[in-house]
Formats: sequence, structure tokens, C-alpha cells
Amino acid sequence: MTRIHASAVVDSKADLADDVEIGPYSIIGPNVRIGAGTKVGSHAVIEGFTTIGQGNTFAHFTAIGGVPQDMKYRGEPTQLIIGDRNTIREFTTIHTGTVQDGGITRIGNDNWIMAYVHIAHDCQVGNNTIFASNAQIAGHVHVEDWAILGGMSGVHQFVRIGQHGMLGGASALVQDIPPFVMAAGEKASPHGINVEGLKRRGFSTETITALRQAYRVLYKDGLSFEDAKVEIQKMVSASVADTATAERLAQFHDFIAASTRGIVR
Repeated sequence: MTRIHASAVVDSKADLADDVEIGPYSIIGPNVRIGAGTKVGSHAVIEGFTTIGQGNTFAHFTAIGGVPQDMKYRGEPTQLIIGDRNTIREFTTIHTGTVQDGGITRIGNDNWIMAYVHIAHDCQVGNNTIFASNAQIAGHVHVEDWAILGGMSGVHQFVRIGQHGMLGGASALVQDIPPFVMAAGEKASPHGINVEGLKRRGFSTETITALRQAYRVLYKDGLSFEDAKVEIQKMVSASVADTATAERLAQFHDFIAASTRGIVR
């Protein structure tokens, strides 16, 4: 049975699963859908065209589904879609999309989003990410699976952070972080491969060694960006017998090749 505190305001048009919990003084808007097992703490606001999956936890004072902080926004019915088993802590804000992009802000599954995080309009966040407290990402940012953003970090609009990438605390990121790479600094710069993280996630020694070699080609061997891409593509071809390593090298290569803002250098 849905447990809604007597002081909460839940619109009659909201669609809540039978076992959803809504805490004191929280507000749930008419176009909100919340899946089974999700818990909403006190003083939270969930509004807009927002769809939330199963088993999520929203701490008190979260503001979810608010209108974009974009002066071009004219009230279009854009969306926020949140997956399953996410933890979203106090005072986090997540906004809906804009028609200038795909119209959807999307959060995947199993993400750990700490206090005071801001996820702006049209952002695409994958699965198993960590946003430490006060991490702030501007509009249209893509954060891929297993990425980590350090506390008080800021990310410029349209930037991409690749799978297993890591941004250090109090860093300002204005260009893309390739998969598996760590970056940090007042203007974030690369600081090697996220070796410890990859070990914890079961990457083989051979794959980690190959990624470290690809990093050296890109950042340490004095090659131009175009020449580095050619050399990394050769590494992909040479690793065909090791499928896992070849796939990860290809992922690294394809990400940097597709970058439009440029990568951290």
C-alpha cells in the first residue's frame, strides 16, 4: 500500500506504484510517474513530466523535474527519465530537457548522487556513476557508465566524460575526458589511466597495460592528435586475438575520434 504522509501534497493525476513512500511536506506533481519500491523523503519536490523507475531513494529537500535553467525554454512539455535503484541525496537538483536537444534529461540505473549535486537540462547520465557532493554539470553533458565526479567539480555544457573516467575534486572541466582516463585541476588536465578503478571492476592486467600504452601514445609520445589516433587504431587491430582488450582500445579510439569539443590535453 502506498504510504503518503498526511502533510504531503500529491496531485490526483500522479501515477504512483502501490508501495511508494512519500515523506512529510513533499510535493508530487500531476505528470509524475514513480515506480515500485521508491522512497521520497521530506520536503522534496518532484514535478514536470518526470518518470522514475523502481527502488530509488530521494533524500529530503531534493528538487526533481524542475524547468530548465535555459532562457530559450518556453514551457514545452520536455521530460526527465530516471531509471532504477538510484540514490539521490539532499538538495540535489535535476531538470527536464529542452527542445533544442532531444527533449529528455536521462539518468540510468544504480547511480550514487550525493548532496547538492546539480544535473542540468538534457544531460545523459549512464549507470553506476558517482557524483560526489557539490558536483555540478551544465546542460547537454554526457556522463557514461562507471564515471566518477569529485566533490565541488564543475563541468561545462556539451562535455562528455567517458566510461570509467574520473574527474578530481574541485576541478573545472571544459573538454571531454576519454574513457578510463583521470583528469583534475583548476582547468582539468589528464593524469593517467584510472588503474585502481579498472582493477576493482575486473579488468585484466593485459587490458590495463594496453590502455596505459594507448594513453602514452595519446599524451606522452609527442605525436599530433591525428597521428595518435592512427597509432591507437593500429593497436586495436593488433589486439584482435584478445577480444576484451581490442574492445576497450576501440572504445578509447572511437571516443576521442568523435570528440567535438576536444579532449583534455
